Amino acid sequence: MPAAEIQPMESLARAIQLSVTPVFLLASISGLLGVLTTRMGRVVDRVRELKRQGSEGDLAEERQVRQQLQVHRRRMALSSRAVGCAAASFLLVSTMVVALFISTVARFNLTAVLVPLFVLAMLLLMAAVLLLLREIQLGRRLLEFY
Repeated sequence: MPAAEIQPMESLARAIQLSVTPVFLLASISGLLGVLTTRMGRVVDRVRELKRQGSEGDLAEERQVRQQLQVHRRRMALSSRAVGCAAASFLLVSTMVVALFISTVARFNLTAVLVPLFVLAMLLLMAAVLLLLREIQLGRRLLEFY
């Protein structure tokens, strides 16, 4: 192969290599989204059960059920915000993959775009994990009712 043909092939290989690396981060964020949605589903199931129990119990039981429902509402709100942060992080990392590929193939310097995208994606991911931790703490607090 002539040297002129090797250069574009190496450039394309490098572009693919740089673009694929953040894909592992996308897989991790997908896993986090799976955990979050599973936890949300469990909260929904528990709320349904509590509402059924609340209509069958005495006054003291109803009060306890209302308190638990309030905690579950907070848990659901935290989980929803965490999903939003994780999804936004996912979208920013996906945008980074596209920008990295274009930057490498077209030989544009998109560092000024990529750095803020990465920082914002990581901040959103950290926020999602912190919201998950808070939701877990609230879930643990519910053990006091049992």
